[in-house]
Amino acid sequence: MFAVYASEPNMDSPLDSLVVGERPEPEVPDGWVRVAVKAASLNMHDIWTLRGVGIKPDQFPMILGCDGAGVLDDGTEVVLHSVINAPGWQGDDTLDPKRTLLTEKHQGSFADYVVVPARNVLPKPAGLSFAEAATMGTAWLTAYRMLFVKSGLRPGQTLLVQGASGGVSTALIQLGRAAGYRVWVTGRSEEKRALAEQIGAHQTFESGARLPERVDAVFETVGKATWSHSVKSLKPGGIIVVSGSTSGPDANAELQRVFFLQLRVAGSTMGTRDELADLLEYLDLTGIRPQIGAELPFTEAAQGFGSMQSGETAGKIVFTA
Repeated sequence: MFAVYASEPNMDSPLDSLVVGERPEPEVPDGWVRVAVKAASLNMHDIWTLRGVGIKPDQFPMILGCDGAGVLDDGTEVVLHSVINAPGWQGDDTLDPKRTLLTEKHQGSFADYVVVPARNVLPKPAGLSFAEAATMGTAWLTAYRMLFVKSGLRPGQTLLVQGASGGVSTALIQLGRAAGYRVWVTGRSEEKRALAEQIGAHQTFESGARLPERVDAVFETVGKATWSHSVKSLKPGGIIVVSGSTSGPDANAELQRVFFLQLRVAGSTMGTRDELADLLEYLDLTGIRPQIGAELPFTEAAQGFGSMQSGETAGKIVFTA
């Protein structure tokens, strides 16, 4: 079958390991289902997989893609939930110590077919296109959990999103605006800041700029490059919710400011199946639709990966069959 995959780990030049070609069709174990993929979205996780981060060398070749939407063999249109739990796990899907994501142990969704446990597919709302639904399982689910499960914010409070144009950032902006938060955003360029305002940000600022006032919460996916600004931007008792560190993980923790101002730092990773179901319902109720910056056929995946690696994004990059 057709697939977009990583041939081997390559830390220094990840795109050199990207292959658009053929892989064997997957077998379907008992309790699993086969999904004919109609669309899947690109995430930074795919770049990390190409680098060999979070995946053992003997797992290669690995089909990329950790989310998507498609059709079951019986014709049911579905959205993928990408967190695959150990058999018998009970409780929060994201806290299972043996959990894994597509592309870490199991082959991913950038292919004609992907195979997942039966519980890892949810009905696709009729109002969402396959391309829109394909953004839900990773970036939008991550943003939903950060905002509504981890932050503790109330409508009317102010949040800061570090970074204006990535998939999680644009989801945070759109969800936050719809939920009644005051949404502030930083961005590296006028174009990125303009995009943030277009999709709902109340105000935008240059990266590292002094804000008019301190905020109740900061949402971090950037890491080292923005961490100090995030800490300094919080009100006493405020919270940083962090779900990534694309610029590097080794930031100065600024512990004196953290303890003196009683700041909180909360990690957040993906989300549960129930949260994905709630997210899909939320979009159906509000009419929010994800910001898709580029929609490309799977055959042109290399172009999308190049844009992701260089940071030239304007929302989600989606590949379609």
